[in-house]
Order: sequence, then structure tokens, then C-alpha cells
Amino acid sequence: MAKKTVTIEQIASVAGRKPGQKETLVGLGLGKVRSKRTLEDTPSVRGMIAKVQHLLRVSA
Repeated sequence: MAKKTVTIEQIASVAGRKPGQKETLVGLGLGKVRSKRTLEDTPSVRGMIAKVQHLLRVSA
């Protein structure tokens, strides 16, 4: 059975955001606007996405 994945793209800058949001994006493997990553769909990844959802575009 194939593992589920989620693709995320950073659509906004972290400049002027709350503390911890930049670190969360780095933890997801992002850092610059328009950067993309495909990650395994786990509860921990989903929690990180939820913390910075206003900075991301998510596709399954």
C-alpha cells in the first residue's frame, strides 16, 4: 500500500509574522515564497501545516 503524501507550496512571506512560524516553515522544508515540498501525510506534518496554513497552498 502506497503511503499518502501531501504537497505544500509557500505562497506568502514570513516577514512580520508571529514567532515560531518561520521555524515551522523551515521544519516543513520551505523557506522562500513559491518553494514546494511533497511530504508524507502524518499527524505531525498536518499539525505544522495547520499552524501556518495562511502562508501555504496545500494539495493532496
